[in-house]
Parts: sequence; structure tokens; C-alpha cells
Amino acid sequence: MYLATTGRRDAPPRPTGTRRRVPGTVLALGAVSLVTDVSSEMVTAVLPLYLVLGLGLSPLQFGLLDGLSTGATALVRLLGGAGADRGGRHKQIGGLGYALSACSRLGLLLAGGATGGIAGALAADKLGKGVRTAPRDALITLHSPPEDLGRAFGTHRAMDTTGALLGPLAAFALLWATAETYEAVFAVSFCVGAFGVLLWLLFVPGRQRDEPPRETAAPRARGGLLTALRRSPAYRRIVLCAALLGAATVGDSFLYLLLQRRLDLDATWFPFLPLGAAGVYLLLAVPAGRLADRLGRRGPLLYGHGALLLAYGLLLAPVPGAAALVGVLVLLGVFYAATDGVLMALTGPFLAEGRQAGGLAVVQTAQALARLGAAVAFGALWTASGPETALVAALLALTAALCCAARLLPSVPTPEGSTT
Repeated sequence: MYLATTGRRDAPPRPTGTRRRVPGTVLALGAVSLVTDVSSEMVTAVLPLYLVLGLGLSPLQFGLLDGLSTGATALVRLLGGAGADRGGRHKQIGGLGYALSACSRLGLLLAGGATGGIAGALAADKLGKGVRTAPRDALITLHSPPEDLGRAFGTHRAMDTTGALLGPLAAFALLWATAETYEAVFAVSFCVGAFGVLLWLLFVPGRQRDEPPRETAAPRARGGLLTALRRSPAYRRIVLCAALLGAATVGDSFLYLLLQRRLDLDATWFPFLPLGAAGVYLLLAVPAGRLADRLGRRGPLLYGHGALLLAYGLLLAPVPGAAALVGVLVLLGVFYAATDGVLMALTGPFLAEGRQAGGLAVVQTAQALARLGAAVAFGALWTASGPETALVAALLALTAALCCAARLLPSVPTPEGSTT
């Protein structure tokens, strides 16, 4: 049986005359993510400068380090999700992930410029992120009413994005204040990350809050990660659509590089490009989630990818550089606001009790691996035929993926074992 949703639509009507508050657990999880993202984005913002300019690594070496750690993140999500579902250990597994990421900052300090030590620290950070993501999102699902999942995920993502905005600003302020002492950034990042772990331990509950007894209790699901894929055609379609859309999603870094080439932007300003998209994401995450709860979650997910399609087209269109810059950053922010949390809110009601973390992890992993493949393919095509050809191919691929997703994405949760 599904999480109090069997027979409901993906966006049940909100009772008139009532205004629900965002659950306290969601706010606590959002605060942890905000603090943790300040810590992680402080490092992410300065890492290319530190490795390439400070230590003299080549872009190829940096790309290999980043690519290997990203691939490990995608796969470890499955382990984190399965471990969290086993015995309801969402808090323990999630806390382990946050602690691992915080300790990775110490690894950067202790590495002393050694490539092996830096690779280990980066891998620890990515592994920590992979371990914590599914248990955290499962806790949001468990502690939120099914009809408010879009708003709950939107609130969490907005708080998370606030940290992503503050992190780079804090990092560059520290570099300016310490005459480009990268070790100071890593040390402060560790302290902020440790504070995030403390918030997790103190304010995030380990189990779902008590609920009134139901006439018919929902039994916990049995079986492994792939059981839902075998038994639920609707869930299989969500996983397939996440992979299809992910395989046509060009990485943000490529879009920023295309903007930099088109505007001939000075390298000093390049790290600030993500802040524009993040600002739009922050403003729209909660409204997009509430809209998804009211009108259905399929629509925002598809329209969000449509915004990304428009961003591809804008980069190809003969428009002034300033218009392209603003348009692409706004559309990229709309894309994330309408898809990131909404995909999790769409998936949650299709997962049986006791299988939330693992089920969400499968969707996240399928999407992450598909995006990794898309980045490799886009980079190879750019190298072989130029950026315009690669972008046209991405536009056509996303158009085809959107058409398939529009036909395949379900809207009504159905019991496992249903053939419709």
C-alpha cells in the first residue's frame, strides 16, 4: 500500500479555508541543508582556482577528479537509500553522510597539495552527499502531507539554495581578507559543516511523527530496491522519464562556458554566473512547489524542462549578448525550481511504506548517471564538431525526451502489481 495516497492524484485538492504550515521537520532539514551548502559551496567556488592556478593541475586532471567523484556519488545513493529503509534508519544514515562531507574539508587541509589526498577528500565529500540525499528526501516525504509535498520540497530547496548563494560570497570574501589563503577557506568550511552536523543531531527526528491510528494500517513493504520497479509500472515510467530527461540535460558548466564565449566575459566574473540562476531558483522554488500541489506535478516538471529547452534555443539565437545572459540565467533558474523538488514530490506517493528512501534513490541515480553520460557526450561532440553542433544535438534530444515524458509520466498512484 502506498504512503496514504492510493487512488489519489499527484496533486490532491487542498481543503478550502485552511492554510497548512510547513512541517517543522522540513524546516529543520532545510536549515541543515542551508548551513551544509554554505560549507560545500565555499569549497566548490574556489576549488578550480586552487587546483588549476594554485597547484598547477591541468584542466584534464581536474576534470578527471571531478568526474570520478561525481560518478561515485550517483552510485552510492542506492546504498544510502537501501540502508535508510532498513529499519527506518534515515537519521543515522543521513547524519553519516553529512559528517563525511564535513570531515572532507579537513582532508583538503591535511592533503598539503598532494593529488592523491585531494582526490580522497573530494571523493569523501561526494560520497557523503550521495549517502545523505535519499534519506533526507525520504524524511521530507514521511513528515509532509501527501497533498503538500510540492510545497515541502520547494521550501527545502529554497533554503538549500540560499546556502548555495552565500557559500561562494563567503569564500571570495575570505580570500580577499586573507590575501588568497585557500587553507583559511577550507578551515572555515569545516567549522560551518560541523555546525550543520550538530543541527542534524539536535533538531532532525529519527522517525515519522505520531499520527492518529488508521482503520486500515499500511503494511511495510518487503523486498529490495528493485521490487518497486518490478511491481509498479507507474514507478517504472517515472524512473525511465528521469533517465530520458537527464540524458538530454547539458551540465550547467557547459552553459556557463557557452555564455562566457559568447559575451567574451572576463574570467574574474565567471564564478558569479551560477549565482544568477541560483537567485531565480531561490525566488521560484516555493511558488513552483505550491503550484505543483494545486495543479498537478507532471505539468511543472515538463514545463521546467521546456524552460531548459528555451535556454538552449536562446544560446543559438542571434540575440544581443546581454539578453542572452539574462535570459539563460532566468530560464536555468526556472528549470531547477520547477523540476528538482517537484520530481521528488511526484515520485513519493508511488512508493510503498518502508521503501521511500530506496525508491527516491533509484530515481536520483538514474537521473544522475544519465546527466553524467550527457555531459560526456556533449563534451565529445563539442570537441569534434564545435559548440553549436553540440547544442543543436542537445536541443533535439531534449525535444524528443520531452515528447516521450509527456506520454509516459503518470499522474495517479496505483498499487504495486497493477498493470495499468
